[in-house]
Amino acid sequence: MEEVTKGAETSMAPQPLLERQVRQRQPAVAVLKSNLKKSATCSVPRVRSTLTGFFPVVRWLPKYKLREYVWGDAMSGLIVGIILVPQAIAYCLLAGVEPIYGLYTSFYANIIYFLMGTSRHVSVGIFSLMSLMVGQVVDKELVLAGFDLNEDSKASGLDMYNATIGTNLTAGNLHSVELFGVQCGKECYAISIAAALTFLAGIYQVMMAVFRLGFVSVYLSAPMLDGFATGASFTILTVQAKYLLGLKIPRHQGYGTVVVTWINIFANIHKTNLCDLITSAICISILVAAKEIQERYKNRLKIPLPTELVVVAGATLASHFGELNSRYSSSVSGHIPTGFSPPQVPSFSLMPRVALDAIPLAVISFAFTVSLSEMFAKKNGYTVRPNQEMLAIGFCNIIPSFFHCFTTSAALAKTMVKDSTGCQTQVSSLISALVVLLVLLFFAPFFYSLQKCVLACIIIVSLRGALRKFRDVPSKWRASRNDAVVWLVTMSTTALISVEMGLLFGVVFAMICVIYKTQNPEVSLLGQVNDTDLYEDMEEYKNLLPPPRVQVFRFQAPLYYANKESFLKSLYRAVGVEPFLEMTKRKKAEKKAKDMSLKQAKANGEKNNGEVMIGLVERELDFHTIVLDCSAIPFIDSSGMATFKTLVKEYQEIRVSVILANCNTSVIDTLQKGQFFGNNDEDMSSLLFHTVHAAVLHANRTFAAAESRSGDSVV
Repeated sequence: MEEVTKGAETSMAPQPLLERQVRQRQPAVAVLKSNLKKSATCSVPRVRSTLTGFFPVVRWLPKYKLREYVWGDAMSGLIVGIILVPQAIAYCLLAGVEPIYGLYTSFYANIIYFLMGTSRHVSVGIFSLMSLMVGQVVDKELVLAGFDLNEDSKASGLDMYNATIGTNLTAGNLHSVELFGVQCGKECYAISIAAALTFLAGIYQVMMAVFRLGFVSVYLSAPMLDGFATGASFTILTVQAKYLLGLKIPRHQGYGTVVVTWINIFANIHKTNLCDLITSAICISILVAAKEIQERYKNRLKIPLPTELVVVAGATLASHFGELNSRYSSSVSGHIPTGFSPPQVPSFSLMPRVALDAIPLAVISFAFTVSLSEMFAKKNGYTVRPNQEMLAIGFCNIIPSFFHCFTTSAALAKTMVKDSTGCQTQVSSLISALVVLLVLLFFAPFFYSLQKCVLACIIIVSLRGALRKFRDVPSKWRASRNDAVVWLVTMSTTALISVEMGLLFGVVFAMICVIYKTQNPEVSLLGQVNDTDLYEDMEEYKNLLPPPRVQVFRFQAPLYYANKESFLKSLYRAVGVEPFLEMTKRKKAEKKAKDMSLKQAKANGEKNNGEVMIGLVERELDFHTIVLDCSAIPFIDSSGMATFKTLVKEYQEIRVSVILANCNTSVIDTLQKGQFFGNNDEDMSSLLFHTVHAAVLHANRTFAAAESRSGDSVV
């Protein structure tokens, strides 16, 4: 009999089907030394490779196919340049700076990205969201410095002159502060704040590239970014609404900009400038009609309609010859000088004040740039280097900050225009920069009479795409309720509280949703498909049979400290037996049986047959083994490993085995390090199986062998 039992035990032992490879891992110190040695070596090929990597234009420009590429690049560059000029002037309303600085920003950003970018299609320059965030910081610092946001400074032209020649020619009693040893008025101080903010944002982006911190962008989920952009668009619409009505209302500082601004608008609605209102209605009608025509006949129209430029030109002529500023007090752009201002180092004294404000600017700017680069690269069949993209956008902020510019980013609308008009390379950005240069050198003064309400109309109509996202909420809800809730929460927080809080709250809320899903994951009991070795969820599939006297449990989440209790509760609920409660029941039954046996023995005058009665009250369970299907558990931590140990121990006390199946190598390594399989992994062959079917077969064989041994012992 002993020989038969030994033979059965030998046949039960599963033969290892897979054998792990032995990895020879180098010590961390050796790896660090090797990397430092590689980075410290200097040779001509390495220098050439570094320079060409830093300036990708050196690689692709000599290979430029002139006849094949030049027409598409020229057309797309010209069209984007024509769109860029009115937007550059308009977005300065959002940024709180003079229109000339928007032109500077567009010019320098296009030149630098042409030299350093790896995407062939991305259009880098002013972006409404970046302009809004810059404007909020600028207005906040202007208020803290004692400037009146209602004040229409007439000395804006002298501000830059004062800073350049080192004297103070500002007339009147206008408030000023000292920067670089000279008195700086409102407009000078505004662009100084914007330049310092932009410099710091660029520094942060370069540091993220150097230290390979691009992974930060993975925490900006698509629904969160979408909701953030929509909420910010609603804020932009609110901020620009006063220009449509010609109201002189200062931008609200602090939380609740949207609510407070609309309250102020309705409180001052009786002061509406009818000239601005009529002009706004006409411009919006023309712009929206042109956009609708563009969308309806986009397959027939080879190039986008330059509606913004036509509206700007027509409105400027009407304002100039109609003398709308002097007759009807309509607010105009004012003097826009030609040429370039001398470069100036950003004010280091202002940087501590805006250091925190620059962080969300840096993150959002590089996130939009990298995501757009990868999206259009995938669409057009080439690759980009995300780390180089971070460097490129970082230097698109650092270098222009010395030339009175504000924060830039990749812009979706202009990038789509480039892609649809035949853009082949970043030569198109060079063409766009030349268009802006012509305006800077010759045409800028002609925009003096351009009404601010016209610029506000351009900004508001450009938000149509983002505001239309509200129509997608029902489809988002049907596709994924979690994503829809993240979108709604981020959008609401951004619009109703502030842009910065919206970004922070959106990231945190999205992460909380992920954590919540891991704490409350899907769990299921598996059944067998006919006579195959396939096991699936019995609640989701028909015609599945549970394996006899074996419970197969699947947990679809990582097992770690935060969800170990959820794992245990769901397992107990699924199999219907909690070891501690079962032991408690058995002890109570044992005590009751013992008391009854004592009473019976006393009544019969016998000694004690309680031991016999105890054996009779033990409850037999419907199963003898629990198989944990770990195929959906990507990793476990020490708490998860301890939970497995506890399960095995507690269920052993009620004569139920717990075995694992379908574990990945990460889970196996963690279990081995925690000695889950005993010393030298001696119990590994009886606790771990590569498939659920193998685990079920082993469980039934083991139980049958144990039953036969117990039967033999009784005989």
